[in-house]
Amino acid sequence: METSYRELKCKDVINITDGRNLGRTCDVVFTFPEGRVFGIVVPGKRGICPFRKNDLFIPLKNIAKIGADAVLVDLKISRPEPRGGKRRENYVCAQPDEAPGRRDFGEYE
Repeated sequence: METSYRELKCKDVINITDGRNLGRTCDVVFTFPEGRVFGIVVPGKRGICPFRKNDLFIPLKNIAKIGADAVLVDLKISRPEPRGGKRRENYVCAQPDEAPGRRDFGEYE
């Protein structure tokens, strides 16, 4: 199935682990000469400073299905501990499932 970035950015990204809507795709990460796609980026919620964002990188291996209306992903998301009794809903990082034989993203840099 071929999907353009224009179509992908209009679809909601839903985590099938907990059913949360993570937002819409804001970026696609790929290598230049080879054209291999590593994953997508979903914008995080803004904190106190409006210029700092906690964007969420979703590896390609964690994308379960790209449908007509939504992108389904399978993530186990770690959240920061609440400060001062307030609950924070920031998505900091995704913990991808470790698959044997997978190379780390840092090896490509």
